[in-house]
Amino acid sequence: MDIIIKPIITEKMTVQGEKLNRFGFIVDNRANKIQIRKAVEDLYGVTVDSVNTMRYGGKQKTRYTKSGVVTGKENSFKKAIVTLVEGDTIDFYSNI
Repeated sequence: MDIIIKPIITEKMTVQGEKLNRFGFIVDNRANKIQIRKAVEDLYGVTVDSVNTMRYGGKQKTRYTKSGVVTGKENSFKKAIVTLVEGDTIDFYSNI
């Protein structure tokens, strides 16, 4: 099971990363906090202080088109906010 799907790179998470040493990730829905902690520590070589998780349900979307009404659903996902110990940091832009 691949735990970490992708990092969250938004303005809000960038500010939290600079000020509070917190980083966000989209993770597998079945992953628990212990698995997320181990995956982040192995992938980035940092020490994790705490992990907070939240689940988002998929939203219903409706679009009005020329051929009629098109309805669909967004995917549900799980988000993890990882707080690192003082002194550790993750640089998502180093590979660019």
